[in-house]
Amino acid sequence: MDYYFNTTIKGDFNESIEKVTEALKAEGFGVLTEIDIKATLNKKLDVDFNNYKILGACNPPYAHKALLAENKIGTMLPCNVIVQELDTGEIEVSAVNPMASMQAVDNVELKTIAEEITEKLKTVIEKL
Repeated sequence: MDYYFNTTIKGDFNESIEKVTEALKAEGFGVLTEIDIKATLNKKLDVDFNNYKILGACNPPYAHKALLAENKIGTMLPCNVIVQELDTGEIEVSAVNPMASMQAVDNVELKTIAEEITEKLKTVIEKL
């Protein structure tokens, strides 16, 4: 089982971030965090890196259900979605596969929630 889903799109990096954010919103996700890897690596290590952002996506109703089913599951939240500019100029968007990360937890209720979130994230990637 792959630990992520991905696709490539054409366009401007910042516009792609907006497009991904809107696609997440359409599936009930909000972006709680945005980590700019390029800026962080430049500041901390003085290295140049391609445009690369990690979006911490959360679907509040599902996060609530997951926390009720397994109170330590917050260690695996939010769902990370990366947007990175490839050397080819294309933009790659990748989302974590919740089924891959949740398989470490022996909880049937959580498995059902992870399956539903997996489908939502797959939809986000497919619609891009």
